[in-house]
Amino acid sequence: MARHTAPDPTRRNEQSRAAILTAAAELVAEVGFGKLTIEKIAARAGVGKQTIYRWWPSKGAVVFDAFLAANRDTGGGLDLPDTGDLAADLRAVLRATADELADPAFDRTGRALTAEVLNDPDLLREYRERLLDPLLEVTRARLRAARAAGLIPADADLDLAVELLYGPMYYRWLHGLGPLDHAYADRLVEATLSALEP
Repeated sequence: MARHTAPDPTRRNEQSRAAILTAAAELVAEVGFGKLTIEKIAARAGVGKQTIYRWWPSKGAVVFDAFLAANRDTGGGLDLPDTGDLAADLRAVLRATADELADPAFDRTGRALTAEVLNDPDLLREYRERLLDPLLEVTRARLRAARAAGLIPADADLDLAVELLYGPMYYRWLHGLGPLDHAYADRLVEATLSALEP
């Protein structure tokens, strides 16, 4: 009797995987997340839809992987600079974040993923583990280094500091409340560092 085992996601054909992620990224930008289907992704990528279902549990998971792949391809990373000038380092990070959020190419996919992670607990877990939590942790690590160097108070609440840095920017982006530019990023850094003062 033949044994049937679950597909091994690590045995993906890399060429097919790249084609699927490219197709997902292109299609979500063209038609939006709501009209995107696994069938459309499969047709654009030249693979069977069962290939996609073998590797990803949902279209949201495919789009999230496409988003991460595009971010890597454009040089995006989670490392924060450490030049010794905390304000300058944080400004560099928040300016880059503002540029990304203000990019129309990012906006449509970013909003679709934001809505999807709120409704899909599995995708939310992936988002937290693979993107949000690492970003928050490298930011806390940079602040810990600044605290050790005496640049911020020893009792500074680093979790709150991270939320003060990123929260207003994502709030403004999500609700379309104003421009996302370098001036706004700089004001956030100034306000956060002021809040950390004794």
